[in-house]
Amino acid sequence: MIPGDHPRHRSLATREHLARCAREGIVVLEGLTAHGRGEAFDYLIGEETSPAALRAERIAAALLLSATHPVISVNGNTAALAAGLVADLQDASGAAVEVNLFHRSAGRVERVTRLLEDHGVRVLSGVPERLLPLSHDRALCLKEGIGTADVVLVPLEDGDRCQALRAMKKTVIAIDLNPLSRTARSADLTIVDELTRALPAIARFCRELGREESRALSLGFDNRDLLREAIRDIIRRLEHALD
Repeated sequence: MIPGDHPRHRSLATREHLARCAREGIVVLEGLTAHGRGEAFDYLIGEETSPAALRAERIAAALLLSATHPVISVNGNTAALAAGLVADLQDASGAAVEVNLFHRSAGRVERVTRLLEDHGVRVLSGVPERLLPLSHDRALCLKEGIGTADVVLVPLEDGDRCQALRAMKKTVIAIDLNPLSRTARSADLTIVDELTRALPAIARFCRELGREESRALSLGFDNRDLLREAIRDIIRRLEHALD
């Protein structure tokens, strides 16, 4: 039991939840390592949404609203951490949701899908095809989902799949706490924020933005500037860490 007054209660509770999801076969053990790496970067950004991240979240909403066929790609960690938030973003944006896993098995896809559906997500189903130029199972996707999407939101993504999606001329929105990662540098738009802070913000902006404002935002941003600002925020925090 984690004491309710523990200063790291939320972080410890999240770790316990992910460990339970690993035992249930929703999260793989490698996913626990990935979560820990992300949490370390969250310390560096102060465990809060920066102004740059908030701007990126607003732009992400604009991209989803302006898309013809937006898709939210969900892996095991995303489902475990934020199934209900994915459902809310789907409602706000009208995006389709597809399960896409690196460590893929039919049983694990079924378990992740069931978790999402239990939280109200409408998950695309069908027979996946090897549509992405990759040698591993993340190449598998649904033609009516990621295969024909024009905008893809990829929380907690692999860098090589992000690059593959870009090579297919898709607009890629990444949520990544590490502004130096291959994913962050490859995406069209990178949100340097923690998943459970980012998804509600994007959903909120989806409900607030109008058509003309969405169109203007979706055309008028530079991801490199957003990444530079995220790195500058980390540097400032490190410089004043002991003040």
